[in-house]
Amino acid sequence: MKIAAQSASVKRAQIEFHNFASLGEPERALPIYAEENARRGAFLRNHLAYAGSLTPFLEIGANAGHSSYMLVNEFGAEGFASDLSADSLRHGVALVEAWNLERSPIRLAADALHLPFADGSLQCVVAFQMLSQFLNLDSVFEEVERVLRPGGVFIFAEEPVRRRMTLGWYRCPYPDTMKSWERRLHRWGLLGYLVRDVIGAHQEESFGIRQNHTMVLEDWRSLAERHFASWEYELYIPERGWGERWGKRLFGAGLGGTLAAVCKKAGSAPADPRSPWERLRCPDCQGALARKANGALWCACGYTAPLEDGIYNLLGSAEKQEFYPGDRADIIDFSRESHEAHLGSGWYELEGVYGNKFRWMGDRAEARLKNLRTGPQRLRIRGHAHSNLFAQGVAPWVRVTVNGQPSRQWTLERTGLFILETDLPPEARYTVAIEAGPAWRVPEDDRTFTVNLSMIRLDPPD
Repeated sequence: MKIAAQSASVKRAQIEFHNFASLGEPERALPIYAEENARRGAFLRNHLAYAGSLTPFLEIGANAGHSSYMLVNEFGAEGFASDLSADSLRHGVALVEAWNLERSPIRLAADALHLPFADGSLQCVVAFQMLSQFLNLDSVFEEVERVLRPGGVFIFAEEPVRRRMTLGWYRCPYPDTMKSWERRLHRWGLLGYLVRDVIGAHQEESFGIRQNHTMVLEDWRSLAERHFASWEYELYIPERGWGERWGKRLFGAGLGGTLAAVCKKAGSAPADPRSPWERLRCPDCQGALARKANGALWCACGYTAPLEDGIYNLLGSAEKQEFYPGDRADIIDFSRESHEAHLGSGWYELEGVYGNKFRWMGDRAEARLKNLRTGPQRLRIRGHAHSNLFAQGVAPWVRVTVNGQPSRQWTLERTGLFILETDLPPEARYTVAIEAGPAWRVPEDDRTFTVNLSMIRLDPPD
């Protein structure tokens, strides 16, 4: 039985996460993107003689598109940046302004499992730090192989190689949200022997993204050789503290790490004179897409994709309706202006930027949601717990009451992002009361704080 590469709930979680994380904290995200581009650019230069031309390229899972901007501005390549999240791609305008970029890729919202490109239409596909979000990697490799022309290359990097030397007790968050003892073990290079493979995967998984950290180096080699004629790669084994330095000496690749590779498709092909637009195909019927004078893309089957804020949404019609429904009464997204109509009492003013806008609450706040589907629903609350919440001498908690009936209470274990979910019986409308504690205050502010929230929504149960 073939394992599904991604479920609809995981795709929904990816769209939410990328919009939230891509530029939720610009002062933090931009330096990280610059560091990633320096690292990825160095790898590309090391293997450029083997890879050959990078034009036309497609980056899948591009997030804000920062590495695609690197390809067009530093490497002189031409191509496309794609991600499930159209909102994260929109943040590319901030990169252009911050880095004073002259050129931009064509940006598409697209599914890596159903790429809107004709067979053999691309010279290069790149993927950075995104393949581990697929449970069946053969499905991704098959689709990449389909769109590559003979002699084309698939370049992927920063994918996890499973650590064999670990007890695998739990997923560990990023260092800035670690507990003090975790941070100490991390600094010594010992924490990796206790946690499940990749430090930082906890945040993505809390959104509902399923991570595939099962692949050892031999598995990656077998996967590449099933789909491509040849490949070359680099393996990075971390050396965080004395624990990992000694582990690397003793266990080598068994200590895990990350993999970067260039995979080459068999054959060769003459130069392809088609324009970028002639390489696209309709995600509904796989027919040719045409470009109108106003920039919109359309197909004879009736499919259309207007140019919206510099982005084409080329998801299939059914997925587009599910993942991009516009303003809806069952979603309170604080980054949308319409969210305020769904809020009751207990909220402070709106703060934050881009996809990470939020509101602080005091002891209690209310919100209203409408059930647009039939049957039971799953309530999903996204929020953030400040360190002050944990300094009050009482374990932080959040409690939810729905339509006057107690639903669930949670204890928060660490600072930072949290996702809370609980199943609800079928009702036409839901009044959600959220309580939290312990309350805390800051000097020169008469408000009382607990947590802040950035999204409240209804999802179909898995």
